[in-house]
Parts: sequence; C-alpha cells; structure tokens
Amino acid sequence: RVEGWGAPYFVVNENGNVAVRPHGSQTLPSEEIDVMKVVKKVVGSKSLGGLGMSAPLIIRFPDVLKHRLESLQSAFDSAMRMQSYESYFQGVYPVKCNQDRYVVENIVEFGKPYAFGLEAGSKPELLLAMASMCKASPKALLVCNGYKDEEYISLALTARRLNFNCVIVLEQEEELDLVLNVSRKLSVRPVIGVRAKLRTKHGGHFGATSGEKGKFGLTSLEIVGIVRKLQKLGMLDCLQLLHFHIGSQIPCVEVLNDGVSEAAYIYSELAKLGANMKIIDIGGGLGIDYEGTKSSCSDMSVSYSLDEYAAAVVKAVRVACNQKGVKHPIICSESGRALVSHHSLLIFDVVSVHEKKDSVSAAVAGMNLNPLVDGLPEELMGEYQSVMAYTAMGDCRSSQICAEHMKARCLDLFKEGRLGLEQLATVDGMCDLVSSPAADTPAVCHVNLSIFKSIPDFWAIGQLFPVMPIHRLNERPTVRAILSDLTCDSHGKVDTFISGDDGGGSRGLPLHPFEGRSEPYYLGMFLGGAYQEALGGLHNLFIVPNVIHVV
Repeated sequence: RVEGWGAPYFVVNENGNVAVRPHGSQTLPSEEIDVMKVVKKVVGSKSLGGLGMSAPLIIRFPDVLKHRLESLQSAFDSAMRMQSYESYFQGVYPVKCNQDRYVVENIVEFGKPYAFGLEAGSKPELLLAMASMCKASPKALLVCNGYKDEEYISLALTARRLNFNCVIVLEQEEELDLVLNVSRKLSVRPVIGVRAKLRTKHGGHFGATSGEKGKFGLTSLEIVGIVRKLQKLGMLDCLQLLHFHIGSQIPCVEVLNDGVSEAAYIYSELAKLGANMKIIDIGGGLGIDYEGTKSSCSDMSVSYSLDEYAAAVVKAVRVACNQKGVKHPIICSESGRALVSHHSLLIFDVVSVHEKKDSVSAAVAGMNLNPLVDGLPEELMGEYQSVMAYTAMGDCRSSQICAEHMKARCLDLFKEGRLGLEQLATVDGMCDLVSSPAADTPAVCHVNLSIFKSIPDFWAIGQLFPVMPIHRLNERPTVRAILSDLTCDSHGKVDTFISGDDGGGSRGLPLHPFEGRSEPYYLGMFLGGAYQEALGGLHNLFIVPNVIHVV
C-alpha cells in the first residue's frame, strides 16, 4: 500500500522501481527520482562513473523536507485565514528527532521565510541550535525545554544576550529560582514559558507520557505559584509562553481538540492574571500514518490530514480566547516526526535467503532413516506411528499435536542418555516436516545491517515501519520472509510487517526470488527519518550507513 503510507512522496514507476516525488503532488513527471538509479550510481565503480560506496545507505531528499515544512506552514496559514484568526503560526523543529547537521541546517534555511526556529532539550542541543540559528530569521524562536541546571540557564540567557529569540520553558517549579538568580548575575532579563501538565491524554503506547502523571510539566497550583512570585518581583511581563505536550502520534482530532482547548483556557487565564502572554506552544504530537489506514485505533496510524490537524488547533485556541476576551496568540508547534520522517530512506541489500522447510527436507533426505527409526526406544515407536498415520490421513492438527509430544519426549530421553544425536535430529526433522504446512513458515532473509543501529524503535518499542523491495515491483513476489540482520544478537530481526488494507502486523514480507541472480536485491525502510539515526549506537561496531543527499 505505497499509495497509503507513501503519498504524496513515494510511488512505483513504470519500471517497477520506487520513485520519489520531491515536491509532493506538484512534482512533474520529469522531476521524479528513481531510487534504484540513485542506488546504482552510489554503489557503482568509480571507474564507471559511480561513487564506489556500499550498502547500507541512508538517502536524504532535502526537497521532501522543504515540502513538509512548507506544507505545515501552509496548513496553519490557510486555517487561520479561513477562521479569521488574528495572529500567525511560527513553528520550531525539535532537534532531538534528528540532530544531523545537514538536516538541522536545511530546516533553518527552508524555514527562514517563515521565522521557523529550533527547540533544544539539553545543553549540547542548545549549543547546536545556537550555531545553526546564526543564519535564521531574527524572529525565529529558540525554545529551551528539558531539565535545566545553572549552566543550561546561563547558556540560554547568553543566547538571549546575543539577540536570539530565546525562551526558557519551566518544566519544574524550582527552575524559576535558578532562572532568576542567573539572570541577575548576567544582567539579562529572561523570557519565560511554563509547561502545563494537562489532564488530557491519549491512550496507546505514545500517550503513556502525557496526562497528570507525565514526566514534565507544572500543575495548575504550581503555575499559579510561579505567577504570584513573578508578580511580587515585578517580573510578570517576563512570562510570555505556555507550552504543553499531549503525547506523540496523537491518533485523532478529538483528542487534539480536548488537549488544545484545555491549554488555551489556561493561556487565557494567565493573560487575565496580568502575564505578558504572546505564544501558545502546542508541542509535538502531529502524527504520520505508517500503515496508510487513516485509523485512530492504532499506534501506527492517524485519522486526520495535515489540514485537519491545523484547523482543529486554530479553532480550539480561537474559541477559548474569544470566550475569555483575550488576544489571539502566536501558535507554535514542535512537530519533529511529521517534518523529517519522509525525507530519509534506509536502503540495505539482501545477503542470503534461508528457507527452513527446504533445508529440513534436504537434511532428512540425506539420512538413512530406517536404521535410525528402527533404533528408537519402544516407547517412542507408537508415537512415531501415530504421527505418520495422521500425516497420511491429512489430519494436520492431530499430526502436529503428536509431533510436538514426541519431540518433547525425545528430548527427555536424549538428556537421560537413551537417545543418540542422529536419532534426535531425525525425529526433529520429521516432526518439523509434518507438523506445519510449508506456507506457514517464512524464509529467513539475511540483510546487511544492524536492526539495533538502523531501526532501533522496532526492537525497543515494536514500532512498525514500511519495508519493501525498491525494485522488481512489476514482478509477482513468491517468497515470504522475515529479516535477520548480521549481528550476533538473537533479537536482531524484523519479523512483523505492515500489511493489507487494514494495516496491522503480518508475519512475513513478500519478496522476489533471490537465489541465482547476479544483481543485488535491495530493500528499503521508509518513514524512518525521525529518531532512528539519533538513537542508533555502535552495536557490534557496525559502520554508520553511507549518507547520500539527492538535490
């Protein structure tokens, strides 16, 4: 279902190859990029005009990134015009999603006309953001989230002294005293935001960190305490931003509307209390449809479009502010996953395919079974005959039950020293052959990468990504396989895949015959531009995939 999860950036072209449409639906036919042609150019010999690199590869498409940013901006601009919203949208990119230098610099460059900024969640990220934003719009926001010590706050206030539009968001009540103390030492008046711990949350894996039990955020009581302290010090004008986070991969606009509405009323009350409120930061949560099902019932999908997301946010803020008689705020979002996921494509090659049933058949065929069977203990002969009898009758269920019981009893006898290794192997092989149809057993496809390094979210949280061949898509696949990486860890495999019109997980990826062909067989993992590179470590000391930018 490339047309589901891949639209409007990925299609299958007339050659049966995956192609990229860098400008979305506005891409001209002549602008489509054949991914297989890119791969051949990259891995081709230098003597033949290639780059002489090897898989695995990460192929970046900066134009896709640009289109994502412009689409987000356009969605909010359109919603604000249609709803007569009296302010504007100004986004920031959370650096934690992908800290690659070129990704961050591209976002700053593409976002300059829209005063698009960056969000940092740590001291190293703040340093990276400051360096990158030297070329940003002077109005671009530099939002400082995360745990803050004195050094972090000093760095953020130094950024403000250097004329960055830097906002320190308080995540914990005690951070206010640190900000006030450091600001006095540096003689810099801070711009402060508060992160509200909303009661609204959504279910599923990604909503587990939201709601009242979230890791960060201030309760209503703590927010009021901060207001009173700032008011007492004559610094209430420093409080200008309200931040909140409903959770990643918000599944539907109903949950979004509840959360934004709750936050908008908090924002309005802060303004009524005298704070110099200007910005409401809706955080992350703008999801992408990994399955292509447009479902609100799955962690891997969302039931809304970009335009519907923006319209719901604008409406919730507008209604609350109008009711309270408060000026419409600047709306800021920290949409990282939705910005960078589509622009990056992981390509890896197949090393070998191992079909279990064929190998078992060959192994059993290579044995002289009669002496081995005749040598079985008498207590196993009855079970052996039952397995063969049920198999001959075509009663697979009964045959499987008897086979599993026989294998378990054989293991006991083997550990007692009453059964030889060849006999144990014979029984195992025969039982594997008769216990389940060959169609139910996927082949094992060994691929040239580390799952832990390149697709860590699959291993860690069961996140599914679209995976498919990038060529030969005009041929019918005849092999169903799971993917096994080249690491020494037993968890280094992908055994569940997105499938069908209803999404969900399927055991086995449809592939084309691989053996006997001279050309490499390449697979691609899509929508992995957020978090996967940032989380990947040095597992088994595998090299970093070669990175290619297609411009």
